[in-house]
Amino acid sequence: MKGLILSGGRGTRLRPITHTSAKQLVPVANQPVLFYAIAAMAEAGIEDVGIIIAPETGDEIRAAAGDGARFGVRLTYIVQDQPAGLAHAVLTAEPFLGDDSFVMYLGDNLLQGGIGELVATFRASAPDALILLTPVDDPEHYGVAELRDGRVVALAEKPPEPKTDLALVGVYMFTPAIHDAARAIRPSARGELEITDAIQHLVDAGHRVDPHVVRGWWKDTGRLEDMLEANRLVLDTIDGRIEGELVDSRCDGRVVVEAGARLERCTVRGPSIIGAGARLTDCYVGPYTAIGAECTIERAEVEHSILLDGCTVADLDGRMESSLLGRNVTIRRGDGQPRAFRFMVGDNSEIGIL
Repeated sequence: MKGLILSGGRGTRLRPITHTSAKQLVPVANQPVLFYAIAAMAEAGIEDVGIIIAPETGDEIRAAAGDGARFGVRLTYIVQDQPAGLAHAVLTAEPFLGDDSFVMYLGDNLLQGGIGELVATFRASAPDALILLTPVDDPEHYGVAELRDGRVVALAEKPPEPKTDLALVGVYMFTPAIHDAARAIRPSARGELEITDAIQHLVDAGHRVDPHVVRGWWKDTGRLEDMLEANRLVLDTIDGRIEGELVDSRCDGRVVVEAGARLERCTVRGPSIIGAGARLTDCYVGPYTAIGAECTIERAEVEHSILLDGCTVADLDGRMESSLLGRNVTIRRGDGQPRAFRFMVGDNSEIGIL
């Protein structure tokens, strides 16, 4: 059995972060979201994994994930020239997938508990496809499945009036029958080959499509709010360890301080993680915060936030919270008069002054 991770797309909902970085490489608990998908494949015993990449961000993803050896898998990179839908990605990967069954995993999704048991169920029960579903409050924003007698009977992509609240989670398991189904469908109104249409074609052709309702958490990390929530959920699972240096500082609860980090006169409350080489001085870091490598925080308070590598936050009067800072961002209050705000802000940014 092979794996297929989709890591293309433009990440428009996470701009401006994704103007300069692939959305799948934005970190959750200081690890790129993509790496959780690769690790899930490895833990399920899947050794051959293809990664769908876009021309614009493919080189960055190759550089980050490498050949897969550190994850215990073999990675093959497959270029999808345009984001023409998930079923199009399956067709693009067909030369790699061949006649093997495979797991398809959206590279910006996180699923609690991994996929090991699901892969075992798929192998044992041998359906033509197995799809993961979860109840959501806003099913009109997702692919939605309708069930009857424990089988999938109908699917719809972002229906204006959903018949159920069961949304498709970004993990699917297929036999090679999906290739013919993807070839048989036509582009949707938004110009994409929808995986929901391909699965519906399997159902209509009499193939067996089994559902699995996810009871744990699942997150699509496409928006700021989702990234922060995913960061919270992952940090809730960490074990504390202190490998850096604490000088007149205290860490309460489950806190990770990576090697080379130095904290002076600081209080950190977990669950939180401080990256390698970070320098924190006279500051407070609250729960659910991930501080990247080589960050600097001085005379400031940060809580429920994600700071990518190389950020500087200093001399803030109030607490910074629920924020996502890209690489090498600086937020600093000056001491000059008169007091004022000064910004240099990229496209599609958001600044909240509370």
